[in-house]
Amino acid sequence: MTDAPLWTPSAKRIASSEWMKFAAFAGERAGRDLSEPDDLHLWSIEERGDFWSAVWDYCGVVGEKGGRLVENGDAMPGAAFFPDASLNFAENLLGTEGDGPAMLFRAENAHASQISWNELRALVSRLQQAYKAHGVGKGDRVAAMMPNMPETIAHMLAVASLGAIWSSCSPDFGIQGVVDRFGQIEPKVFIACDGYWYNGKRQDVADKLGPIADQIGPEAVIIVPLLGQADDVAGRIDKAVTQDRFISDHEPRELTFERLPFSHPLYILFSSGTTGIPKCIVHSAGGTLLQHLKEHRIHCGLTEGDRLFYFTTCGWMMWNWLTSGLAVGATLCLYDGSPFYPDGNVLFDYAAEAGFHVFGTSAKYIDAVRKAGLTPAQSHDLSSLRMMTSTGSPLSPEGFTFVYEGIKPDIHLASISGGTDIVSCFVLGIPVKPVWRGEIQGPGLGMAVDVWDDDGQPIRGAKGELVCTKPFPAMPVGFWNDPDGARYHGAYFDRFDNVWCHGDFAEWTEHGGLVIHGRSDATLNPGGVRIGTAEIYNQVEKLDEVLEAICIGQEWDDDVRVVLFVRLAEGVTLDEELKARIKTVIRKGASPRHVPARIIAVADIPRTKSGKIVELAVRDVVHGRPVKNQEALANPEALALYEHVEELAR
Repeated sequence: MTDAPLWTPSAKRIASSEWMKFAAFAGERAGRDLSEPDDLHLWSIEERGDFWSAVWDYCGVVGEKGGRLVENGDAMPGAAFFPDASLNFAENLLGTEGDGPAMLFRAENAHASQISWNELRALVSRLQQAYKAHGVGKGDRVAAMMPNMPETIAHMLAVASLGAIWSSCSPDFGIQGVVDRFGQIEPKVFIACDGYWYNGKRQDVADKLGPIADQIGPEAVIIVPLLGQADDVAGRIDKAVTQDRFISDHEPRELTFERLPFSHPLYILFSSGTTGIPKCIVHSAGGTLLQHLKEHRIHCGLTEGDRLFYFTTCGWMMWNWLTSGLAVGATLCLYDGSPFYPDGNVLFDYAAEAGFHVFGTSAKYIDAVRKAGLTPAQSHDLSSLRMMTSTGSPLSPEGFTFVYEGIKPDIHLASISGGTDIVSCFVLGIPVKPVWRGEIQGPGLGMAVDVWDDDGQPIRGAKGELVCTKPFPAMPVGFWNDPDGARYHGAYFDRFDNVWCHGDFAEWTEHGGLVIHGRSDATLNPGGVRIGTAEIYNQVEKLDEVLEAICIGQEWDDDVRVVLFVRLAEGVTLDEELKARIKTVIRKGASPRHVPARIIAVADIPRTKSGKIVELAVRDVVHGRPVKNQEALANPEALALYEHVEELAR
């Protein structure tokens, strides 16, 4: 940590921020001064009904709020927000009209397009009518294996407009990975693309669509064109039609929206599934909308006409988060393909040409740009860019510094963390506070976040479990096929009664921010001392020779020893001198307890489709245990690199 923040918002920026505008709005309602961010946060968790009602009104939610704001408000699970309300998610995302761009799109093969608000509304209208004609209605599931393209969002909006439930994954999933997810929810309609581009190669999907459709059993399959071969692909699959054929009988007309209860299901998202069949997490329309509006408007400062980008696939919750930007009238900037093809400048080229205002990505991407020696601050005009968000894994202190030195000095960098479980954030950016190196700025408004020890006591100056002690609207409705709620309760509420335990190993900072040290189930316990894996990564990945690392605890001699696997830069050899330097940097930067007992070079590190490294899967392989669901991985072949490693047998 340093004695000075990396960035402090100017007085002018603070005064004109959406945060301060909301604070004044809320303060007038509450009859108290809420201009201090900590005071606003405290009010937001103490008076949750009033706070979320203020968010509803400030953000202009379309729908009937009803009389009751929260019922059973201290029960977790069990609290019900706005139990008398009725709304439709899609209606709130399609409130803007006109010829201005709703979405810009770029695919890796240099395909570029845009769709206006009126064109989007027209497409959603035609899709809405076609879905209705196929009998899709309230509670039906529609599943998509699609690239991050405008048509995907149009389908989602049409499905949501009818009160049906949307679920999606990316087209790089294998057959079993798709079936493990969508087979559980039995979709009425299955949507897929005719192929996509990745890393300079054309990726065909036709051969796997038939087996997928046969196993998940939809009544209809829709093929959306990207490669120009939708007719051919549809002709090879039973019950399949192209998107053009699907909507051909319907002309655009006035949109209609089925207004439903606040808690009506909107999305089914899936856990990563690397330790078993993925959990089907059901999220509500009202909770998702309100939480995203709060994060977009108040925490990110998004307003009508702003350009919002997030590098994501349709299999990661950040896609769902991105799409909600339409609700504030922002233009979504979509990208599908590799972020490093033809080189690492491709997303910054897009940012400069499209004029991004908010650039969202993963911590691993920022680190990869840094390791590649790129300096967008010098090579690109990023004058429009005012905020960068980072998630997926903890952003290292070096990553924080790089953003300000290599990307843009005057920018609000927000490391954010939450997850699929809440389709949003527990902790994120606070636009009126300074940014400190290596720290997430603070909890989200309305989120009663704390760090507890093993005995369920709040702690400061030490690491513990990240918890949320009071209910919030974005808690899942439940899990699919979990009628008594036992699996849902077991996932979050078994550890501490009536308190959400998120499974992150975290620590408060002296500035009121947080540091997340990795997942609790991946923490290391040498000699009975808990160590977060991120603490080790932050040190070892400082070295230019190390591109990335993965760390596990190996059961050894009635204890646990720390084992570090490193993927090295081209031409680098893991000799004794480099091992010694790795140990030294870890010892000095973390502690002697963090120093690995074994350091081993590997050619690849296994990761999920959304780019998260899978420590538990590697740990299982090292201990000779099967990895239950390799279909969840982007590169399952990498697991073989960790089998029968000679150095781990002694």
